[in-house]
Amino acid sequence: MTQQVPSTEPELTGVRNFRDLGGLPTVDGRRVRHGVLFRSGHLAHATEQDAAFLAALGLHTVFDFRNAADMKLEGPDVELTGVRNINLPLTDPADGAEFWKMVRDGDLEQLRGLLSDGKAANRMIASYRTIIRERTAEHSRVLHAMAEDSVPALMHCAAGKDRAGLSIAVTLVALGVERDAIVADYLESNAKHRRYKVHRNGSSADTYSPEVMELLSPLFDARVEYLAAALETVEETWGGVDAYLEQGLGVAPQVRERLRERLLD
Repeated sequence: MTQQVPSTEPELTGVRNFRDLGGLPTVDGRRVRHGVLFRSGHLAHATEQDAAFLAALGLHTVFDFRNAADMKLEGPDVELTGVRNINLPLTDPADGAEFWKMVRDGDLEQLRGLLSDGKAANRMIASYRTIIRERTAEHSRVLHAMAEDSVPALMHCAAGKDRAGLSIAVTLVALGVERDAIVADYLESNAKHRRYKVHRNGSSADTYSPEVMELLSPLFDARVEYLAAALETVEETWGGVDAYLEQGLGVAPQVRERLRERLLD
């Protein structure tokens, strides 16, 4: 059974979906070390108190998976003294910009056409598959960096759910964490206090109507089928985790072992 780690979320007011991955069990009986691997939503709105809390974690590196469109909307991360910030966009800034504009500005009819009848969930599944299949260079860089020196590390995107969620999942797979524990951690992003605040423009009655929120919900949910699609893509494309890590990400067994030494008890 996955160990429950006490949440430090209440200490943060401008950063959502923060958590320590410490305590997650591996298939060979080890656990992720506390205080070495964290995940969250973006740090652009971190308060002074939030920044002080994050600074006290002793972070070496923050991996920011947002793109230019995200940066324009939310702003850059707050600077944390002595912490290296690496921006590795996991989506093309142009890809999806128009889509997200419609999510924020579109009227009910537009949203129905864009998101109804399973189209929203299918888009998420396709996005997860694409990130695993095509963003191997970025995930390779993350794993190599952490194997060398970049821990403690914090990974985030905008909501800390999808791009960060996949990057965390890839890391946990490399560490040999139990599949059920990887899924359970991913699903924690559904907790009400962790969820990304949906931004919608406009003042019409349907801006935040129940139907609109239902149409949008697949985009802001963490769903088992999304992560399952990503993990299936590893099997379909490379034939298994070991081949994915070695051939897809260029992570040799000795690099994987250094990663485990740094991040596992």
